[in-house]
Amino acid sequence: MYTSTNYRYQRSASRLTIGAHLFGILALILLLVWLLHYRGGLDYDSGNSQQVFNVHPFLMFFGFIFLAGEAMMAYKTVMAQHKVQKYVHGFFHLVALCCGIWGICAVFRFHDMEKLDDMYSIHSWIGLTTIILYGLQWLIGFATFLFPRASEQSRAQIAPWHMSLGRVLLYLSICAALTGLMEKSTFLRTGGQISERELHLINFTALSILLFGIFVDLSVALARYV
Repeated sequence: MYTSTNYRYQRSASRLTIGAHLFGILALILLLVWLLHYRGGLDYDSGNSQQVFNVHPFLMFFGFIFLAGEAMMAYKTVMAQHKVQKYVHGFFHLVALCCGIWGICAVFRFHDMEKLDDMYSIHSWIGLTTIILYGLQWLIGFATFLFPRASEQSRAQIAPWHMSLGRVLLYLSICAALTGLMEKSTFLRTGGQISERELHLINFTALSILLFGIFVDLSVALARYV
């Protein structure tokens, strides 16, 4: 039964979804300004190791975090047939997973070019764990809800766990992004390769990414009551 309470939740979720898009776009703009203006651009096939590295933060935010958030909001806050919501949700998550894997390949390539050790920081541990769990989440979700599909009773039992783990993975990915930005800015500052203006830009980028995740989570949570 549709009530005034449902209507209030729906309006709140819609406003939060708009806020999520605004913060997501803001984070993308700030990230591109940082990578293109201050860090020399991005090119996976470049002989310049820094340009190869720059592919990593771009893909991990826009390709992974942003698209994952879009996938969550597409399923819970966009008015469409349920079947359409499921396919869009699954497709966006698949693209996000592929971009995340590509982004990790970029940083491993950068480490090879610079002769650096792999997996030495909390950022790398959280990031790789998130990608692995994200891949497992997608495979289980695809088999359970799309093809070949589990029984209705099994889907009903798995759905709350699937949604909860999805929200956990969103925050894990944001945690990886924030620790990565902090790690990079620390390296640059230690080497005297960063200005105060660039440092502030990185901080605002990190804040925008965090707010994007919070608004995505809140909009999805409230949309569950519509």
